[in-house]
Amino acid sequence: MTPNQPTQGGEAALAHWMRSPAYKTWRAGVESVKGCLHPVRLTGTWEVRHAGTGNLITSRHGRVWSSCGTRRAAVCPSCADRYAADAWHLIHSGMNGGKGIPATVAHSPRLFATLTAPSFGPVHNRPSKRPCACGRWHPDGHPLLGSPINPDTYDYTGAVLWQAHSGQLWHRFTIALRRAVAAAGGLTVRETSRHLRISYAKVAEYQRRGLVHFHAIIRADGPTGPDTPPPAWLTADVLADAVHTAASSVRVDTPRPDGTPLPLRWGTQVDIKDITATATDLDLPDNADDGDQVVADTRLAGYIAKYATKGTGATDTGDRRIRSQTHIDQLRVSDHHRAMIQTAWNLGGQEQYADLKLRHWAHMLGFRGHFLTKARRYSTTFKHLRAERQTHQLHTALTDAGLPEHTDVIVINDWHILGIGYDTPEQLELATAIADRIRRNAQQARKETR
Repeated sequence: MTPNQPTQGGEAALAHWMRSPAYKTWRAGVESVKGCLHPVRLTGTWEVRHAGTGNLITSRHGRVWSSCGTRRAAVCPSCADRYAADAWHLIHSGMNGGKGIPATVAHSPRLFATLTAPSFGPVHNRPSKRPCACGRWHPDGHPLLGSPINPDTYDYTGAVLWQAHSGQLWHRFTIALRRAVAAAGGLTVRETSRHLRISYAKVAEYQRRGLVHFHAIIRADGPTGPDTPPPAWLTADVLADAVHTAASSVRVDTPRPDGTPLPLRWGTQVDIKDITATATDLDLPDNADDGDQVVADTRLAGYIAKYATKGTGATDTGDRRIRSQTHIDQLRVSDHHRAMIQTAWNLGGQEQYADLKLRHWAHMLGFRGHFLTKARRYSTTFKHLRAERQTHQLHTALTDAGLPEHTDVIVINDWHILGIGYDTPEQLELATAIADRIRRNAQQARKETR
């Protein structure tokens, strides 16, 4: 028996292991990674040496655990929570300042815009005042919601190709948006950079029908970015009109398998809300389609961060890549999601779609983009936020060693992988319980702080 593995033999053996020193060491490892479900176990050394003399300041030797770092809650809720926390700071600092962004951005025109996918055929839905188009009422969570009313006529090819090009469609939208804002101010596109900047942060969220829509924070700044105000004529209303103009004007053309052209556009539903820091008591529903024109920026940042950790919802396997046709046949998914995965797999085998790498992205229903992206000037970066944590940990080590935190040092890491994940189902079950407790405590602490 190793320190990381309980003996086999039922509940008695598990209870005996939990009373042993080996369990205490194992549990300390689980807690060190906040209950990560797929930890990387390492052995090696960590040294901090003085940059000038090379003298050893402090070091750690032996075994350590490192979290998997995924953003997907379906894979590891604990690591997804950390990703969401970083995403919250990234989004919120671009709306209210902080993390190197001046607080004056809170007075700039800021919008919350949602761009949706077009229709590829009628689907089962849950309207509030009349039954679904199929003639029945569907309660929330019903398995038919989002699936086609008539699968035989649903345009699966168009849906997957739209999904694969949605990132390009967003890119063209941002270009068209800047042009629309320039036209509203009587400027040429070249003149625009001398008067204003348009920044954004957006997240992709899967709808029940398996297609993404994009939620975006769009902000107007002065010519140098968030440290200068935009021109007085560029109000939230002007920016909103420009968003509508840009969303309705852009398209991406691609061929269908038979060679006929397929123009790809945004859906007709474009939802735009003004953002204000004063409406802190306004709650956001899950679909953010309540019709209110003012949303609370603090809760909005949490809303976007939450959806940055979601997957497709199509599988119970954490949205892992498809390896073969047999893999598709064995998936436990709805008929609708299986049809989208199958369509992506089939299209991926055709030479004309080779650049889209659709088989590589079949598990994502054809979506190939990043889930959270932003303009360079919008706010801080994930890299900067993670560097802040590393710097804090280093300063703590220097303080413990009795040295000033600004001492010039060299950090040397020499680690080797011992294993990934847990050795037994019992360990995974215990780690899941520990992770749930840590997450509940952290959520309660955040709630009390806010």
